[in-house]
Amino acid sequence: MVVIPPVRPMKSGIESNAGFSLMENLIALVVLSVGLLTIAGLQGVAKRATFDALQRTTAALLEHDIFERMRTNSTALNGYLPVADIGGGSLGPTPAVDCKIAANQCSPGQVASFDLWEWEQALDGAAEQRAGSKTGGLIDPTACFTGPVGGGQGVYTIAIAWRGVTELPNPPPDTCGTGSGKYGASDGYRRVMVMNTFITG
Repeated sequence: MVVIPPVRPMKSGIESNAGFSLMENLIALVVLSVGLLTIAGLQGVAKRATFDALQRTTAALLEHDIFERMRTNSTALNGYLPVADIGGGSLGPTPAVDCKIAANQCSPGQVASFDLWEWEQALDGAAEQRAGSKTGGLIDPTACFTGPVGGGQGVYTIAIAWRGVTELPNPPPDTCGTGSGKYGASDGYRRVMVMNTFITG
């Protein structure tokens, strides 16, 4: 008598690949997680770069603004050369004579003082406030002015320094704001924009 061994049932393809399917899912999850973390990191870098670009654009607009004020009031150019660097409210409260009021007949010197004070307010971002804190302008700004001694016709230079988001290994060579303590121990957070123009007296 011939004995026929029992036939073992064949495993289906789905059952034999069940373990591999779980492993593939885990790998896909890891790859997806790494991708999402990379995207989040890139978004942070993009936000910092955008903010730095905004600060640089603001500095350029401010420099153009004060140069135009100086050209308009060219008979009092010496009044636009402060004795020290400005920023952070260093020019004090509102001048005694508000030259924006039409009734006030301001002299060129008074216009220069008012222009410089009003410009510093824009530099500090006083026009935009939240809960009593200035939120516009530049972060920790310092503005440095140079020009012909006694004013008059010549080349005028304005450098504006502000605090950047990230520290750089090689700070800008211009000295505006150096050693003030506002831009880190080695001034690595200092960003500077320098602009010069020729103004006729």
